[in-house]
Amino acid sequence: MGLDAATFAKQAEQMRTGAGFIAALDQSGGSTPKALRLYGVTEDMYEGEDAMFAEIHEMRTRIITAPDFTSKKVIGAILFERTMRGQVEGKPTAQALWEDRGIVPFLKIDKGLEAKADGVQLMKPIPGVEELLKEAAEFGIFGTKERSVIFDANPKGIKAIVAQQFELGKTVLKAGLVPILEPEVDIKSATKAEAEEILKAEILAHLDQLAEGQDIMLKLTIPTVDGLYDALADHPRVIRVVALSGGYSTDEACERLARQPKMIASFSRALAEGLTKQQSDAEFNAALGANIDKIYQASA
Repeated sequence: MGLDAATFAKQAEQMRTGAGFIAALDQSGGSTPKALRLYGVTEDMYEGEDAMFAEIHEMRTRIITAPDFTSKKVIGAILFERTMRGQVEGKPTAQALWEDRGIVPFLKIDKGLEAKADGVQLMKPIPGVEELLKEAAEFGIFGTKERSVIFDANPKGIKAIVAQQFELGKTVLKAGLVPILEPEVDIKSATKAEAEEILKAEILAHLDQLAEGQDIMLKLTIPTVDGLYDALADHPRVIRVVALSGGYSTDEACERLARQPKMIASFSRALAEGLTKQQSDAEFNAALGANIDKIYQASA
């Protein structure tokens, strides 16, 4: 399919100014069993990886086709590779999101994390990333998301993590997609506030080196100091700064996010909180609708 210039511009504008949040539907191999358990599907209810991914795709399809899952409140959605290659109601997922719901599709491209060093976990290498980006563009994906994690206020580690994020981001930009850089700060870190100050300075230094047209997005942990990332949101190379829920409950994540006027949500677990396979469609849609509304209000 691929995006024509007019559609890309329209999606970019929605990301820049749209009211709402980005849904993260991108649990991958390692986090899928946990996501399914929370959804009421235990390991004894499916056999093998294919069956597991079929269950999670069914869950995501149920979310995507729910009445409240539209661009009125959800402006973007991040997909896992298998979800991108799958279909929703007979259409490729990205196409169904944009054409039927008005939601901008993104793809998670990282392949997990290296062992912890210098207080951080860098991303593992991504073999065949150029081919994956080409495939994503053909499916009509607008942008990508790539995650790494900071545990301590270690300047060396944070410098390395930000450099790696921007290096991958430039590869994504070269492929004609928009990267969401996600250097997460662990919410349990004893030096969270200090780490966030170092992270902000490193990101600003890299942003200043980007050329006009090299516009990116950032996905960051909700900061300890309210408004800390306003300067990032105001930078001319930043389309939007979005927040991850990071293990906070939906209520706490929303309460913290509401104090950040220049961040919107990009929640995964918080979005699916309280949803189960066993619910009737009416119960499921009501629970999801309540979560969407709560996250939307915090993002507004």
